[in-house]
This record gives sequence, structure tokens and C-alpha cells, in this order.
Amino acid sequence: MKNQKGFSLIELLIVVVIIGIIAAIAIPNLLAARRSANEGSAASSLRTIHGASATWQATVGNGQFPGTSGSAGLTGLGELGTGNLIDSVLAGGDKSGFTFEYVNYDFVQGTNPASFACVTRPTTNSGITATGTRNFGIATDGVLYSEALGVAGGAGTIALAGSATAGASVTGTGLTVMGQN
Repeated sequence: MKNQKGFSLIELLIVVVIIGIIAAIAIPNLLAARRSANEGSAASSLRTIHGASATWQATVGNGQFPGTSGSAGLTGLGELGTGNLIDSVLAGGDKSGFTFEYVNYDFVQGTNPASFACVTRPTTNSGITATGTRNFGIATDGVLYSEALGVAGGAGTIALAGSATAGASVTGTGLTVMGQN
């Protein structure tokens, strides 16, 4: 018989099992890191929206925040994007696996000051492809709120609130101020 070199079937199976074990440990950690990065991006984007809205109000807005007064949606974000105060991706309402919603109420003399609020939710909030585990919101006062999603991927209760007389705000049953959890 000639001298044969190579790996035996047992040696190859052991290598495959070791690679499988390493993958089983690493993949959940990588997915958790991705969710955490998405949440960091969402919170940072809300801070950017807050700063851009204040800039808009002080410059081209003549004391008003962007958007159609009382209309929740993307118009305020679109105007901030058109004014080059936020990037085009964020102005579209979806960034890093989160969806954004914005509302504003115009200043009415003797009734209310101008105000705005913005909330963001993960586009996928359950399963292995979840893009986040918390909702976030910010309003005119600049306080950033977070809300942990319910068990089994419940959507949470964060929402835009307010009226023309009360001003825009963020509401929800499980809101906590960021940094005070």
C-alpha cells in the first residue's frame, strides 16, 4: 500500500462540531450587539431631531416647529431633511431598524407655545430578527424617554400625545427617563 495522507472522517466531524459550538455561542451575542447598536442609533437620532427642530424654530420656522400643526407623521422630518438639518435617511422616517413619527403644534398667542414630539419604535420587535427591545420618545423639553417592550415582543404603549392647547408630548405606561433606569 502507498502512504496516504489526509484527515480521517472522525477528525473532520470533530472540527465541524467545534465550529458549530463556537457559532452557537457567538451568533446570539452578535445579534444582541446589533440590537444594542440599533437602540443607540435610535436614541441618538431623537437627540439629533430635537436639536434640528430647535434650530428650525429659531431660524426658518419663525418660532414654529416643522410640519403641519397637529398632523402626526413624517412631514416635520421631511422638512428638517429638506432644510439639511438631518440626513435624508432619517428624514424618510426609518433608520437603523427603527421607525420614527413626528408631531408638532404651532404657537397660538394666549393659548399655547409651539411644541413638538417624536417617537420611534423597532420595525421588528420579536424573534431572532428583532431590531430593538425598547421604544423611545422625546418632546420639546428635551427629555428622552425609553420604554421596554412587553414580554413575547409586545409592542409597548409609547405614543404621541397632546393637543393644540396642551402642546405635544410623549405618553405610555412604562416610560422611564433615559439614564434613570
